[in-house]
Parts: sequence; C-alpha cells; structure tokens
Amino acid sequence: MHHARGMMVYGAYRVLTSALSPLLRLHLHWRRLRGLEHPLRWPERLGRASIPRPPGPLLWFHAVSLGEGMAAIPVIVELMRRRPEYHVLMTTSVLSAFEVIKDFLPSEVLYQFAPIDTPASIKAFLGYWKPSTIFLLESELWPNLIMCASESSITLALLNARVSAKSFGRWSMPLLLPLVSLLLSKFSLITPLSNLQAIRFQLLQAPPFIVNFSGDLKFAVANSGRRREDNCLEDLKVQLHDKKVWLAASVHTSEEKVFLAVHKSLMQMHHDIFTIIVPRHPQHGRELFEKLKREGHCVSLRSRHDKCLSRSNIYVVDTLGELRQLYKISPIAIVGGSFFPELSGHNVSEPAAAGCAVLTGPHVGHFSQMILEMQSVNPKSVLQLSGEAELAVVLNEFFKDPLVLKEHQLAAKSAFHSLSTGITMKALKLIECHVLRGVLAPRVIGGLRLR
Repeated sequence: MHHARGMMVYGAYRVLTSALSPLLRLHLHWRRLRGLEHPLRWPERLGRASIPRPPGPLLWFHAVSLGEGMAAIPVIVELMRRRPEYHVLMTTSVLSAFEVIKDFLPSEVLYQFAPIDTPASIKAFLGYWKPSTIFLLESELWPNLIMCASESSITLALLNARVSAKSFGRWSMPLLLPLVSLLLSKFSLITPLSNLQAIRFQLLQAPPFIVNFSGDLKFAVANSGRRREDNCLEDLKVQLHDKKVWLAASVHTSEEKVFLAVHKSLMQMHHDIFTIIVPRHPQHGRELFEKLKREGHCVSLRSRHDKCLSRSNIYVVDTLGELRQLYKISPIAIVGGSFFPELSGHNVSEPAAAGCAVLTGPHVGHFSQMILEMQSVNPKSVLQLSGEAELAVVLNEFFKDPLVLKEHQLAAKSAFHSLSTGITMKALKLIECHVLRGVLAPRVIGGLRLR
C-alpha cells in the first residue's frame, strides 16, 4: 500500500518532468552561455553520448560534483583491477568537476556528463550505455533514473550515502516519504558515510538488510590516483622555504574578509608571513586578485605563473585540481566553507593526509562526523575555531613555536592513517557481496548455468 502511494507520486513526477523538458533544455542553453555547461559536450546532459560504447558489460558510476567524484576513484581503480573484463563509465553533473576528475581517472574509464532527470534523457542514456550496475554517490536520488533502471533490471547501489538534516525533514513529509521509500527499495546496497546517516536511511524506510556501514570514502580521496606533476608548484615550494606559510582552502566569497583580516593581523606580528588563498571557484580567485591589487596588497596570481614571489605575501590560486599539491607546500591548512551558518564545510582529511596542521570553522555540515572521528583519535588532529580572532591567535602560536605546530601536524596525519586504512577494501567487500555477486557471477537455477 505504501509503495502504491509512492508509485502515484512518482507518476506525477514523471509527467511533470516530461512536460518541463523543453524548459529544462532552454535552461541548459542558458547555463552553457554562462559557462556552467561544456560548450561542445552539453548535449550529453540530454542523454546523447559523444563517444562509442565498447562491447561488453559496463559499470556506471555517477557523482554530482568534485568531492563525490574523487571519493569514487579508489573504488573504481580497485574494481578495474579485480574485474578487468568490465568497462567503467563515470559521469558528473558539474563542469568544474569534469575539468579536474578527468586527470585523475585511469585512462580506460569512459567519461561523460550525466543526463538530467527527464524520462527522455534517462531513456536515451540507459538505452545507449546499457549498464549492468549503477553506483550513485552520496545523495543522488533521482526518481526517473532509479525507476527506469529498476524497470530495466539494472542493479543499483548508493555509496557514501548521506541525507542532510534539511532533506531528511523534507523527505519524511507524508507526501514524499512513500516516494523516497519506493526509491530506496530499488537498491541492492546502501553504504552510509556514518552511523547517523544509517539511522536516517532506515527511518526513511530503506530495507534494513541493504544498509551496511563501511566508513567514509572521502578518507580514501588522498589515495585516489595521481595527477600529472606540476613543476610550477615545485618552484613555489622552493621560493617559500624561508617563509611562514599558511593556506586557506575552498574559500567562499563571504569568507574572504575573514582570512584577509587574519593575514593583516599576522603581518603585524611576523614580517615573513605568506598567505595562500584558494577560492572555491576559480573566477572568484581572479576577482579577489584584482580587488587586492586595487587595495595596494602585495599579491600574486597562480594562473599568471608568477615566478618571483619575493615582493608578494598573498598568493591567490585561481586554478582547479591543485589543492592536494598545495597542501604539501603549506604546513598549515584552514579548510573554508565553514565560517558562516549558511555554509557546510569541506573535506578535512585531504590536508591531514598531506601532513598539515588542520583548522576549520564551526559550520561543517555532514563533515562533522569526519571531524569527530579524527578528534576521537587525537583531539589535536582538527581544531574548530569560531572566527578571525581565534584563527589569528592559534596561527601566531604555531609560528612562534615550531614544536607546537609539529605536534598538530603529526596528530592530523596519524588520525588520517588510523581512519583511512582499509576503507576502500571494506566498501569493495560489500559491493562484491551485495551487488556484483548477483550481477557478474553465473547463476544456477534448476541445474542450469545462466549468465
């Protein structure tokens, strides 16, 4: 009865998304003109493939953006090693994710932009690629995709699954709960990124036997392949060897004033301070650079490949995909997206893996579980601070006492290694047991061997 109500809601959603298809297509064109969709490959968002499908079975991994996509790479690499006869297709929805992830994926992986969730786009995509299994990352619960896949007998798995408190409240409402319950019933495996997330999925009526915890895959991101080496970053490291360096990563526009105030405060105490600011979006980096120049700051811009930094004390990074290498240059990393209530944090395990002393703000969203786990291993592995005043005090202490800084660096790195060990393998065991065993292994029914 509950799923019958879910089918009714899904029927309404299907009719609505079908009717809105022309408007959604116009919206894609608008996004393309704004540089938010690929100028040539945007038709992939309508399910139109731009590369040939190789013969043989295929596994499809889908993530909306960069963080989720990077978390999938260690699983993809290990699956390709174990199952070389299977092709892997990776999709993301966000253009900036595409620009970075393509350089980390194994060359054999097929890469496309994900189709929008309209019946026609999903039908075209599934009809062309014919995946045997779909692995969705985090919270990608799209009704047309899930229901069409189920109707085509395609196995579904939700990895690193999460639902925010806001979405949980919305999905628990009487109108949406039957639909969400129906969608979750179509999965063979859900691996939540925390025990709290597991409880939320069970309250949303996911079948209990498919919910299995393996750990947060974002702990494995630091091991998700290597991008081609960048000698310019090696040059930067050499030039900064005698500076007091700190890095503000994934900085949102509203946070720029916080980090610039910290920089100003530190400059009054240390003449050799060097601040690296990595905005969340590259175009904001270019805007910040121009603003700082107008205000008279000594600033350099990454995309200009400035060679001589002796006259600069602020370095703005307006490029994509270099954050992991930058973490190796700076002994201190402040992870942004966390200093105002409307923000929800970013991955703190990456700077910890690189050996940085890790600081963040109080507003970290679903990354709160990751931070709690790291702090439970060592309270000094991640420091959560309220704002610019506390940041300036802690950074000043780090720069005045190298032993204190080293203690925090070691705490972060040891917590990362403690929590990241074996996560990919745990996820692979669950995938083998709940997903691939039924899909890839031959089945025996009534004495007949079937594939």
